[in-house]
Amino acid sequence: MKLNATYTMPYRRRREGKTNYAKRLAMVKSGTPRLCIRKTNTQIIAQLIAFEPAGDKIIAQATSNQLKAFGWKEDKNLPSAYLTGYLIAAKGKKAGVEKAILDIGFSTPVHGSRMFAALKGAVEFGLDVKHDAKALPNKERASGKHIEDYAKTLGDEDYKKKFSKYTEKGINVKELTKLFEQVKEKISKEGEK
Repeated sequence: MKLNATYTMPYRRRREGKTNYAKRLAMVKSGTPRLCIRKTNTQIIAQLIAFEPAGDKIIAQATSNQLKAFGWKEDKNLPSAYLTGYLIAAKGKKAGVEKAILDIGFSTPVHGSRMFAALKGAVEFGLDVKHDAKALPNKERASGKHIEDYAKTLGDEDYKKKFSKYTEKGINVKELTKLFEQVKEKISKEGEK
């Protein structure tokens, strides 16, 4: 009896849920660097990656942990994602990258999410990335104004409970947007050097 084997085993990285080869091929064919944005439980990671036959080359990389050097002490909220995108665009500008394609991997594209906050930061710094403006969070959310406004409505006891991790790091949440603008300005100056 002859068996008709029609099943083809997917590549290992596809089986592990790490690479969508159809999307990757389309991005590689464009010849434009990819703006890869990933989130972990502890930070936001953004990279500008160019394809080379020998393997992908990372042109620039920024993580939300690197924002501590600019005075930002929080790692994974929406303003952190925005500032990480802003920082990667600044580093990309230094490396001569002006245009990129967004690559969020297997993350579900949720409008206003951290992925799109990072994209907003990169675009506002000047990186040319094709996108739908409806997907980006509004200015107030990207700067953390919604967090600041909520903190202002709380009494002292509730504030200490809800924002204990912020206060441990020395962050006054009631002035979060002021800190946000200061960090953004420092990143801008870094990008101009």
